[in-house]
Amino acid sequence: MAENERTRVREREAPQLNSYEMGLERDRKWAERQATGRIVVRKSETVQQLMRQGHLRFYLDAGRNVLDTPLQNWSVFTHEVRTVSGKHRHQGGLVIHVIDGRGYSVVDGERVDWEKGDLVLLPLKPERVEHQHFNLDPEKPALWMAFIHQGTREYLASEVTQTEPSPEWKAQQDRGG
Repeated sequence: MAENERTRVREREAPQLNSYEMGLERDRKWAERQATGRIVVRKSETVQQLMRQGHLRFYLDAGRNVLDTPLQNWSVFTHEVRTVSGKHRHQGGLVIHVIDGRGYSVVDGERVDWEKGDLVLLPLKPERVEHQHFNLDPEKPALWMAFIHQGTREYLASEVTQTEPSPEWKAQQDRGG
């Protein structure tokens, strides 16, 4: 009687961790996220926080807060402008959709009015764009959502310089918070 031959297939050893292998793994995870990543980021999963610019709620922050979605190279956040935002400057490139309310922005010294349904586009400028946002209705905050493509921001070597904090953030800091 002939003896059955069995062939054992040895598992491949994991390749050494090096820059090339890490890049392959990053690309594999990226492709998987694009195909199977979560499609909806719910408001209930996010937190509105008082920051130097004002009351912000980040839905996506370029891979820093929500890690299981496609489009990791975008920052998307809402800004509730109760009175006036902080003032800052950076290279621009923001798309802002006004969800509710009415107000205006001062962009490089020029007033630009907006209201619910408008789209505000901060231009790309190598020498940076200084801007600040104002609510015109003391009874109701204005609310808008900003979209920033981080690849474009990184290409421009963008930096943010805060030139004036929001009054609410400053008051909180003065109270020791």
